[in-house]
Amino acid sequence: MSPALRPPDSPRETGRGRVEGAPGVLPALAVFAAVRLAGVVLLIVVDAVAGRPFGKSLVHAWDSVWYLHIAEHGYGTQLHITSTGAVQTDWAFFPLYPGLVRALRGLLPVTAGQAGLLIAWSCSALAVYGVYTVVHHLHGRAVATAAVALWAVLPQSVVFALAYTEPLFTACAAWSLHAVLRRRWLTAGSLALLAGLSRPNGVAVAAAVAAAAVHEVVRQRGRASPGLLAGMVMGPLGWAGYVLWVGRRTGDLWHGYLQVQSAWNSRLDLAVGPLRFLESMPVRGSWVTYPVSVVLVVAGIVSFCVLCLDRTPLPLVVFAGVLLLLVVAVSGPFSCKPRFLLPAFPLLIPPARALVRTWCPSPSHRARLLCGGLTAVSLLYGTYLAALASQPL
Repeated sequence: MSPALRPPDSPRETGRGRVEGAPGVLPALAVFAAVRLAGVVLLIVVDAVAGRPFGKSLVHAWDSVWYLHIAEHGYGTQLHITSTGAVQTDWAFFPLYPGLVRALRGLLPVTAGQAGLLIAWSCSALAVYGVYTVVHHLHGRAVATAAVALWAVLPQSVVFALAYTEPLFTACAAWSLHAVLRRRWLTAGSLALLAGLSRPNGVAVAAAVAAAAVHEVVRQRGRASPGLLAGMVMGPLGWAGYVLWVGRRTGDLWHGYLQVQSAWNSRLDLAVGPLRFLESMPVRGSWVTYPVSVVLVVAGIVSFCVLCLDRTPLPLVVFAGVLLLLVVAVSGPFSCKPRFLLPAFPLLIPPARALVRTWCPSPSHRARLLCGGLTAVSLLYGTYLAALASQPL
């Protein structure tokens, strides 16, 4: 059978520790919540020691400032002039997350920051559920739990505790991919549309849906259902619609958004920019943040190669591959690149499978200590990224 799409899951079960369609998801959610809650506590403690307002690092860290400002005041109301004279505008930030923040503020008596955290934390739970369900569909409960555990302890996973868009984007992406695997094309296309409205790299979800749809049409010898065609067409509409809207606002329909991103030092240069940065890193880079970022990106590349060799379903390969390509081929602060890879959860499948083989049938005391130590280091490093580092997260 072709690995592009797998047959639907076996009959769904419910019961203790089980949620319909994803047996064993509750323990995985508990592991993720425990690790990320510890990260929230560390951030609050650091803010208190530094004399900052309660929870400042949760809602006023780097990009979250821009998103919350858009939610309160709309687009075109904030800009920043860099030391080189570039004018950075809020049009670089996609609209779904700030739109949801504004909507929630209209429903509940909360501040923009509180609304942003409620949405981010709720979407984090949905994202974990989606990631677990996709991996469980392919490799079973043990690998799915290991993938969620690894995802929880990645240093960049600190953004799941912040008013950032990664939880929203990953939730849309994971459930869109799950819908593709189950051949629910309209659902997949609708969620891909929403993913495209949440982040610039939302185009990766649309590409995954389109690739799976084309493969299905070829497999069916040219026959395509109306739902499949509609889902494939819907996928890129969110991303393309916002890009064209920004282009119209700037006066250059086709290149306006690229000009906006260029002011943020984000442009497609086919890895020339990252290589130039690596050459100068010892001179201007952080001796902590940038080397760790390089290691994480290289690990992502290695994992992607293993993913391809392992006959992973086509939509997951395309999704992870496009995200990885954007990280490697687009310039910008190298310290942000591991965060851009965070939604590429299929990259965690190979290490999760390796972890299960090592951990089972029973983990040794040394293995437990090693995992506990790595988790502690990851939490401390994530806290440093969000609350103390001078480089953007």
